[in-house]
Amino acid sequence: MSKKVYCIAQFQPKPGCEQALFTALQALEPNTLREEGCLQYIVTRHITSPFAEGESYPIAFNEIWADMAAFEAHCQREEIKAFFAEHCEAESGTAEKWNVCIYTDEPQDYDAPNLA
Repeated sequence: MSKKVYCIAQFQPKPGCEQALFTALQALEPNTLREEGCLQYIVTRHITSPFAEGESYPIAFNEIWADMAAFEAHCQREEIKAFFAEHCEAESGTAEKWNVCIYTDEPQDYDAPNLA
């Protein structure tokens, strides 16, 4: 059974703040990629295509973690908490809105034995 956790963290910048927010998010990559359990952590920008016309915030992190414990440890790092305090929660922050969601690749009611 897979224990991987997939996270999509989307950010809507305040007007005129897209580059500043993107740069701040990029600055989180080097240290995060060194974390135990981090399999992928990359900030991306939305691009247009007639084959992908869904709604999205303009900036998104695509993350893969080895398990829930690794994801939760990442969320508790001082650098990550400071980013959210400065860029998302502060009145002067660069993010207008943000949406962080996690996913699993396991089907619901998957009946494989737990070998842990």
